[in-house]
Amino acid sequence: MDTAHLMEFCAALAGAEVRLHGAPANILVYSIGGKSFAYFKTSEPERWRFSFKATPKRFLELTDIRGVKPARWRGRHQWVTVADVRTLPDAYLRELVEWSYRHALGKLSRARQVELTGASLPPRARARRGDP
Repeated sequence: MDTAHLMEFCAALAGAEVRLHGAPANILVYSIGGKSFAYFKTSEPERWRFSFKATPKRFLELTDIRGVKPARWRGRHQWVTVADVRTLPDAYLRELVEWSYRHALGKLSRARQVELTGASLPPRARARRGDP
């Protein structure tokens, strides 16, 4: 998948917002409800590098791949940066971005999730007294 297709994929996720932050950040951020799930660097020297959040296990797996490294400033929170998105298989990259998106969405209230995605969510199980 090339950069243009990945941008379209990120923007097409339900409720996704796209915002360009100019200098000095120079990043194109994809978020949902104010929670970032991915971004592209838009200036040199690493123009179009792509960053997203990963699970701790995937973080270790990904950072062992050539061209993938911990994201600057966010690496300690399991964000990774891919220098060239064409180096990762399309299905794998989509899976990773979708997880990051769902993670960001999960940080919002249930009402806000429904509002942004238009999807109904299953009811939560009620906690009983004595449950951990």
